[in-house]
Amino acid sequence: MKIFRIPLLLLVLLVANPLQAEIETRTITYEAGGTSMTGYLAWDTAFEGKRPGVLVVHEWWGLNDYARKRARDLAALGYTALAVDMYGDGKTAGHPEDAGTFAKAVMKNPDAAIARFEKAMEVLKSQPTVDPGKIAAIGYCFGGSIVLNMARSGVDLAAVVSFHGSLGGLMPVKGPIRAKVLVCHGEDDSFTTDDQIAQFKKEMTEAGADFEFVAYPGAKHSFTNPEADAVGKEFGLPVAYNAEADARSWQAMKNFLNEAFAE
Repeated sequence: MKIFRIPLLLLVLLVANPLQAEIETRTITYEAGGTSMTGYLAWDTAFEGKRPGVLVVHEWWGLNDYARKRARDLAALGYTALAVDMYGDGKTAGHPEDAGTFAKAVMKNPDAAIARFEKAMEVLKSQPTVDPGKIAAIGYCFGGSIVLNMARSGVDLAAVVSFHGSLGGLMPVKGPIRAKVLVCHGEDDSFTTDDQIAQFKKEMTEAGADFEFVAYPGAKHSFTNPEADAVGKEFGLPVAYNAEADARSWQAMKNFLNEAFAE
C-alpha cells in the first residue's frame, strides 16, 4: 500500500490547491469622439478560453485605484473586466467641486456619454479573452447612474448593476431595455429621495424592464468604498462605508451576473 501514498497525497494537494490565480492588468488607450480615453483591463490567466466581459464605471472621482481594484475583483471571479474612463485623458478629481464639474460635463451631453461607453464596450469585446456576446456593466455612484442610463438607452448589454448610483436626472427610457438591471441602494442614502426611487421603479415597470431594487438598511451613500469614511470626514459629506452592505451587494451582483450570463 505504501507505493500508492505519494500519488494519493499529490492528488489531495492538487485538489486542495488548484492552479493559483494570476491577475494580469494593462492600461489601454483608445479614442472616443476625438477625446483620448484611458482604460484599465484585468483578467485571470488561470481561466482558459473566452469568458464574459464586464465594464466598470468609476465614481465621480474618475478612474482611480478603487475602480481598478473592482476590475481586479471581477477578474478573480473569472471575468475580463475593463475599468472605463468616462472623463477622458484619465482625469481624476481630489475635491468634490472638481468631481462635480467633471460629472456634470458628461451628464449634460448624453450622446457623448453613450459614445464613450459604447467605445469602451467595443474595446472590451475585441479582447482575445472575451466572449463578445456576453457583456455586462457595473458602476459606482456616478458610474451607477451611467450604467442605468446605458440600459435605459437600449445599449445591448446582458446586465447592469448600480451600486449607490443616483436615480435623479437619469436619461429618459428609449426603446426596449435589453439589459437585466440590479440596483443596490443604501437605505440611508440622502442623495436619493423617496420620490426619485418611486419614479425610477414606475418608469422601469412601464418599460417592461427586468429589474431588481435592493435597499440595504443603515447603508449611506458610497457604502461599498472603504475610503468613504475618510472622505466624508474631510469634506463634510454624508457618505460612509458599510462592510455588511458591501459584502451583501457584491454577493447579489455575483448571483445576478451568473444568472444573466447563463441565459
